[in-house]
Amino acid sequence: MGVRSAFLLIIVLLIAALAALNWSTLATPTAISLGFMQVTAPLGLVMLGLTTALGVFFLIYVLYLQSSVLLEGRRHAREIAAQRELADKAEASRFTELRLFLEQQEQKRTARVSDLQAALIARVEQSDNTMAAHLGQIEDRLERRGGPLAAATPQASGLPDDSVIVVPRS
Repeated sequence: MGVRSAFLLIIVLLIAALAALNWSTLATPTAISLGFMQVTAPLGLVMLGLTTALGVFFLIYVLYLQSSVLLEGRRHAREIAAQRELADKAEASRFTELRLFLEQQEQKRTARVSDLQAALIARVEQSDNTMAAHLGQIEDRLERRGGPLAAATPQASGLPDDSVIVVPRS
C-alpha cells in the first residue's frame, strides 16, 4: 500500500470513529434550509451522507482514470511494438540492400580484374610476338650478310657506328 492510500485510509477511519463517537449528535433532527424551502432532518447524517457520496464519486473517478490510463498504455505499447517491428524490417531491408550493393561492387571489381588480366595477357603475348619478330629479322639480316661474323661489325650489319651487336658463339 502506498503512502497516499494509507493517508486516505487513516482519514476515512478518523471520520468513521468521529461519527460513531458522536452518533447521537449527528442523528439529532434540525431545521435545514435548502434555499427555497426548509426541512427538518438530522444535519450530521445529511453531511455524512454527502461526504460518503463525494468519496464514492472520487473513487469511481479514480478507477475510471486508472482504467483509461491502462488502456492508453496498452495502446501505446502496441503502437511501439508495431513501430519497433517496422524499424527492424527497415533495418533488415537496409542490410539486404547493403549486401546486394557490396555483391555488385565485388562483381564489378572481379570483372575489372578479369578485364585487366586479359589485357595484360594480350599485351604480354603481343610483346612476345614483337620480340620474336625482331629476333627473326635480326637473324635474317645476319644470314643475308654472311653469318655471325659479318654481323659483329657495325658497318656490315647496317647499324650506326656506335651500336654493337654481340652474338655469342655456339
